Amino acid sequence: MANTSDISRGLIIKLDGSLYSVVEFGENKTARAAAKVWAKLKGVDNNRSIEKTWNSGDTIYPVRVEKKAFQFLYKDDSGYNFMDNETFEQIAVAENMVDAPQFLKDGQEVAVMFNTETEQPMSVELPDKIVLQVTYSEPGVKGDTATRTLKPATVETGATVNVPLFVNEGELIRVNTKTGEYVERVKE
Repeated sequence: MANTSDISRGLIIKLDGSLYSVVEFGENKTARAAAKVWAKLKGVDNNRSIEKTWNSGDTIYPVRVEKKAFQFLYKDDSGYNFMDNETFEQIAVAENMVDAPQFLKDGQEVAVMFNTETEQPMSVELPDKIVLQVTYSEPGVKGDTATRTLKPATVETGATVNVPLFVNEGELIRVNTKTGEYVERVKE
């Protein structure tokens, strides 16, 4: 059995019948009382974020998670459809389980997290940084480069990203999928 000393960032635990991922954790020690362990938890199978405190040494129930490579196929009424790169088996996942659905493009490789107890998909993670083509952007004003001014640009997935003035329509840019921010221009 696992106890509170096994808590780490990213660990998925079962708590009150739901699954939660550990976002942040720490320990509070006082001179008289026993140590307490606290954690900020984000719901995996629900949209809740909670804080939980245990006495040091209490039992926790971690869930074993497996990460598999899948490829994004298309979106329809059943949700986002992905194909296993090894078995070619297809699964449909709800939009709230995808970490950045606005950046998904056809053929995009993603990591799908599975609960090994139930074999159910828990979440879909895009790579940290992906390359997208700018499909629409206002032209920048020449000479307006003294400040780090940003302008909105639409990328091939339909999402809007703020980019520097020198980025033009048709160019490839690298985008951080966690923050949705422009990282750099990509040379072909």
